[in-house]
Amino acid sequence: MSLAGGLASTVRSAPASLHRKNAGGTIGVGIVGLGRKGSQLIETFASMKGVRITALCDVDREVLALYTGKLNDQPTRPQSCIDVRKMLDNRDVDAVIIATPNHWHALMTIWACQAGKDVYVEKPVSHNFWEGRQMIAAARRYNRIVQAGTQNRSSLALREALEYIRAGNLGRVIQVRGLCYDERPSIGKTNGPQPIPEAINYDLWTGPAPLEPLFRRRVHYDWHWFWTTGNGNIGNQGVHQLDVCRWFAGQDQLPKSVVSLGGRYGYEDDGQTPNTQVALFDYPVPIIFEVRGLMESKGAAAMDHILGVRVGFLVECEGGVFTGGKAGGGWVYDKDKKRVKQFAAAGEETHVQNFIDAVRSRNIGDLKAEVREGVVSAGLSHMANLSYRLGRQSDTASALEMLESQPEFREAVERMYRHLAANEVNLTEHWLKVGAHLEFNPGQNQFVSRSSYDLGDWANLMSKPPYRPPFVVPEVA
Repeated sequence: MSLAGGLASTVRSAPASLHRKNAGGTIGVGIVGLGRKGSQLIETFASMKGVRITALCDVDREVLALYTGKLNDQPTRPQSCIDVRKMLDNRDVDAVIIATPNHWHALMTIWACQAGKDVYVEKPVSHNFWEGRQMIAAARRYNRIVQAGTQNRSSLALREALEYIRAGNLGRVIQVRGLCYDERPSIGKTNGPQPIPEAINYDLWTGPAPLEPLFRRRVHYDWHWFWTTGNGNIGNQGVHQLDVCRWFAGQDQLPKSVVSLGGRYGYEDDGQTPNTQVALFDYPVPIIFEVRGLMESKGAAAMDHILGVRVGFLVECEGGVFTGGKAGGGWVYDKDKKRVKQFAAAGEETHVQNFIDAVRSRNIGDLKAEVREGVVSAGLSHMANLSYRLGRQSDTASALEMLESQPEFREAVERMYRHLAANEVNLTEHWLKVGAHLEFNPGQNQFVSRSSYDLGDWANLMSKPPYRPPFVVPEVA
């Protein structure tokens, strides 16, 4: 099944029998992955009415014991397991909450759908293009409620701002700019394989990814900066902002082309993904996205910003700009960059409550961020990263010359150069990696190939990596 087919699929409701079960009763949730986000989700679900945490799962036994112990005062102690497959056999689990590393998201979602569970899966919902299509297919085939953890979709303030812009109050939308100016310091440099902590089942942690020695100091979190398990910051924090950019640009499919450039600057460590990146997504309303992990200058205490936005987005219109930040809400500026209207973030709906409401109603259309939306937005980060990974090193003059016909994108790249210079990064020694210009056919759901084994072919091949048995993401018809 193609992504186009999956995205165009009619949204259907789940079986009536499940509606009768969950409409008024307590919903049991199992949470897998108890790191930063997982621990927050434990607190959230534990405080919700009509919801009970019935299972916790993590491959780190110390982390698992810590959070299971915090729930011992519940009337029924939650199941504790290191293997998610045991959780999926638990009849007291109605919904699975997935907050694991990215490379596990798709397989756990599909397994949960096959087990008759609904799913709340954190961003990015997929680790690559191919498995995103399987997630959509599984949600449809098994009639499950699957929510993506891109919570800005539940923001009342952003919905009001979107209506304001679509009503023409700022004129035509010219372009949308996303910013992820998010400090990311060095993860350190190792001199060989590192020991695996005894509390961690590394085979289960690795799952679908290649079982390789650990070449970083920490097992947890720093996996974001390695291609076999993470997607860099454009697929970590950045996917939230990419999702909002696409939302305000009014685009529900992937763009017809992408180009991305950048590098990992300011330190030498074990990380693989860029900490500095700029991407252009070729939509009718173009999206320019910027990632920065270094401070505004060497030794500074703050990040760069545009109109006060560091992690957020700017909707640039003929009559002004709407800016939104990480916390929700935002400001309208006129042509003279004066603030004229605010959309406040107070009184926001909660994204997880929206998920639970949809679990009860069995109406997929009630979801604010159904899995299809999550797959498309994750796809933007995958496109940018594929362009970057298939790129080549270039000097400053050559890179800017290639962008001569794209003034807005060139301007973003020139600002990036100034940012790196302010951080004392010598680009005569550390050249820029200029990504491949990849054309994409949304209807066929593949990159365009102009000749045999060109970069489009390589992008298509890289869109589905090999999986490690028995943790193979299945093809769902």
